Amino acid sequence: MPVNEPKPSWLKMKLPTGETVSKLRKSLRERALYTVCEEARCPNLGECWDQGTATIMLMGDVCTRGCRFCAVKTGNPRGWLDLDEPAKVAQTAEIPGLRYLVLTSVDRDDLPDFGAGHYAETIRLLKEKRSSLLVEALVPDFQGRHECVHTLCDSGVDVYAHNIETVDRLHRRVRDVRATYTQTLDTLAEAKRYRPDVFTKSSIMLGLGETEDEIRQTMHDLREHGVDILTLGQYLQPNKKLLPVERYVTPEEFDEFKRWAEEDFGFAYCASGPMVRSSYKAAEHFVMSQLLPSEALPSHDTSSPDSAPKPDGFAGRMVV
Repeated sequence: MPVNEPKPSWLKMKLPTGETVSKLRKSLRERALYTVCEEARCPNLGECWDQGTATIMLMGDVCTRGCRFCAVKTGNPRGWLDLDEPAKVAQTAEIPGLRYLVLTSVDRDDLPDFGAGHYAETIRLLKEKRSSLLVEALVPDFQGRHECVHTLCDSGVDVYAHNIETVDRLHRRVRDVRATYTQTLDTLAEAKRYRPDVFTKSSIMLGLGETEDEIRQTMHDLREHGVDILTLGQYLQPNKKLLPVERYVTPEEFDEFKRWAEEDFGFAYCASGPMVRSSYKAAEHFVMSQLLPSEALPSHDTSSPDSAPKPDGFAGRMVV
């Protein structure tokens, strides 16, 4: 049953302000660039930007899928693509203090390669401008086409992310019918098989009616398919036309789920909390701790994952 109570106190946060936020916003506006962080009015924006992380959406704002948790417009862009976008986005490599860039997009089933080449070109140009900039691609499923996964992996991407979103039983209710549980797992497994050194990452929204046993099963399935990093966050209904919240998961439960992920299932790192999103700064800081020299890391508080447990055989990589 949907919850009929006000949002709990732990979900009420002020929108971020401050000098760091203002400086990065100014740098982005000078380059005519806009981030998902701003468009979605993300409450984690201040934390992420302060740690040198931002998220940019590629390929427009019209999605060819119709997932029941997402407020992005659904339609058919009919092959439209801004061919200058990769070069525009590559300008972010020039922004002082930016260490980690997340690229994401709508689904583009109208394109022959579902947008994989556009992602890859953007990443290549970013790396040409600054090879030390860490880039995560939070990508669609590319309809399960392995050649598209390979295109992304060959671009030099540091983190291959694709969200499973929910447990198997709820998949048909939550996601577009073209996005299947097994296809998501296969896509992530192929990225790891094709490029074993790439970090793989996925995310689960909680509060949609899943059980604890189903959460554990999904964690198991993701690890069985080679996923390194997991994020867990509270689902919040974007508007009344989309799926209602079934329950609010407590911070204490999120702490326990993090323990499950890291200790029971061996994820290299799990960011878990009510306000965590798939591009939340905690997971990015873990990746930075693995890939950047220590002197290049931003300062951070005691909640950072420097000492996060790593599965047997897991080794970080160093950018040189």
